[in-house]
Amino acid sequence: MSIKNIAKSNRPREKMQLKGPEALSDFELLQALIGSGNANADVVKIARDTLKLIQKHGANITYEQLQAVTGLGPARITEILSALELSKRYLIDSDKPIIDTPEKAVEQLSDIRDKKQEYFVCLTLDGANRLIAKRIITIGTLTSSLVHPREVFADAITDRAASIIVAHNHPSGTLKPSSADNEVTERLQESGELLGILLADHIIITKDNFASII
Repeated sequence: MSIKNIAKSNRPREKMQLKGPEALSDFELLQALIGSGNANADVVKIARDTLKLIQKHGANITYEQLQAVTGLGPARITEILSALELSKRYLIDSDKPIIDTPEKAVEQLSDIRDKKQEYFVCLTLDGANRLIAKRIITIGTLTSSLVHPREVFADAITDRAASIIVAHNHPSGTLKPSSADNEVTERLQESGELLGILLADHIIITKDNFASII
């Protein structure tokens, strides 16, 4: 949808003025920061493509990576990188661990390694890949009916998470994903794309090892 087709009161800058920045989604905040599009792309497309890159690379995204976004010129790239750098220096809680590798995610999941039932856990992360919260979603056999996207993403939306990592343990000790594991992963990926929240990884945990499905 073009920005021109959005009611004026719901456009990012006007919405921020009326309700404050906390009322805006990550996507809307980027639209407000970018301001307007150009002959190459509308601001909505520029913001969507930029958000995908930030979700992938976090606050450490580079100038060169942002240059790949059609319609994003040097001035806007500089503004985005400046905003991210200021947030890293002054605003990000340094006590929160950065989860930017599967190994770091597994460090947060040691408590489910020895469980006799399957525990499905969700880690919500901010735009800098810092841990916001860790939550147990279900306990029991992992099936697509028990692990529904609405339960996984409900708290992620409340947290204003940029991405999530999900994980579950295999009491049997096998690291091979089941058909249900793959089905759940696909459904979460599809739901995350619609919501603008990246599914960064789905990890299988055993007593002594781990493996990523994605």
